[in-house]
This record gives sequence, C-alpha cells and structure tokens, in this order.
Amino acid sequence: MTEAPTHAETTGAVTTRTVTYPADGLTMIGHLALPAGTGRAPGVLLGPEGTGLNDFQRRRADALAELGYVTFAFDVHGGRWFTDPQEMLARTTPLLADPDRMRDIGHAALDVLRAEPRTDPDRIAAVGYGTGGAVALELGRDGVDLKAIGTVNGLVTGRPGDAARIRCPVWAGVGSEDPIMSQDKRDAFAAEMRAAGVDWRMVVYGGAQHAFHHPPVDHEQTVLPGVGHHPLHARRAWRDVVELLAECLPLTD
Repeated sequence: MTEAPTHAETTGAVTTRTVTYPADGLTMIGHLALPAGTGRAPGVLLGPEGTGLNDFQRRRADALAELGYVTFAFDVHGGRWFTDPQEMLARTTPLLADPDRMRDIGHAALDVLRAEPRTDPDRIAAVGYGTGGAVALELGRDGVDLKAIGTVNGLVTGRPGDAARIRCPVWAGVGSEDPIMSQDKRDAFAAEMRAAGVDWRMVVYGGAQHAFHHPPVDHEQTVLPGVGHHPLHARRAWRDVVELLAECLPLTD
C-alpha cells in the first residue's frame, strides 16, 4: 500500500487523503476520510457504482466522516471513471461474474481501512452502490467479520452456499423500475438470503430506476435506458444507509 500525502486536505472537521494501492492488477486510487478527533472510530468501506469512483462518492465518504466514521471510498477501475456505458460494461460484466476478483478488490480496500490507525478494526461495515455493493456482499460471503452490509442496486447472487458465511445484517435497496436489477434477480437474492438464514431486509423504492441515487454528473456521459436519478428516493436511501450504520455500528463518545 502506498499513500499519497500530497493529496491530503482538511475541510472543517474532516481530513481527507488519497491512497493508492494495488488490486485486480491495477493501481487503485481511493479516498480516505477521517472524522474529527484523534481516537479510534468505527470504519466504513464505501464502494462506487460500475462507472467508478468520482467526486460524488468522495463527498459521501466525507459525509460519513462528518458523522464520526473513518470512511474509505475504494476504487474498482484503477482510477478510471467511465462515461461510455459499453466501456463500463466491458469492465464490470466479467468482474461481477467472478466472485474471487470482487473479493480481492474488497480485501485490498479493507486492508487500507484497517491499516489506518484511526480505524477500530473490530467495528467495520461495508456499503456499496452497484458494483461496489456486489463487492461488499462478496466480502460477507467470504466470511469477513463485518458489522453490517449495505448494497444499493447491487443485488448480485453469490455462489451456492457462500451466503451462509455472512455474519452480519444485510440491507439492500433497489428501484422498482430497475431493469438491470430485475424482479427475477431480486427474487434470487431474497431466496439466497433466506436459505442462508441471514438477517436481511430489502427496500424497494417505487418508481425508481437503476442508479436512482446518483445525480447527473456530466453532459458527456451516455446513460443507458432504465437508468435515472430519483431525488426523493436518493435522499431516502441515504437515510436508510445512515440508519443501518447507526443500528449496527453505533458511535461511542
């Protein structure tokens, strides 16, 4: 792991730092956000959508740090952020079909978070969006001791039997009109969680499409059919994620 201190920045009570680290044969570029103070705090792994890590996800990490969590927004594409959906799919489709690759990406990010002295290594949750949510789930299926897993639009079913290794509550959010996370995929995910005896819940946001949580970013970005922002449900999903963390990873004075 190599840290890049020249990118460190303090904004208000939150200190941020860029961290480069190897994973999936790439040099990943993550965003570490530290809360105010000097003591240890619970940690959150934050995974991005299939398009990659951008400033919107970095601001999410900063917002969680403002609440008191050491948060590491991890990378999945070696610093790239895709505007062309076909390029993105060429990268993410084989990745999402390979649990071992997703686990390697997740473990590499987890190592960064655990190596931060401010992180309480025994109190970590993983939250992700799309591809990042699938990575969070694979960490759980790999038996990692997480306190909570949250996934938005990342309801990818794992290998048979692996979900029995999940050791924490799982929360999933999905849009009712999401053609990528179709009803069949939702049903398969629910069946997997039930069969494994996982403490799980799913929230279906009525009328929302895929990536409903993410506002438009760039006029040059091509958007696939069935993908669209839903501002009201985006706020609700964020509140649900924060409530999951408050329940499973409470902050201490």
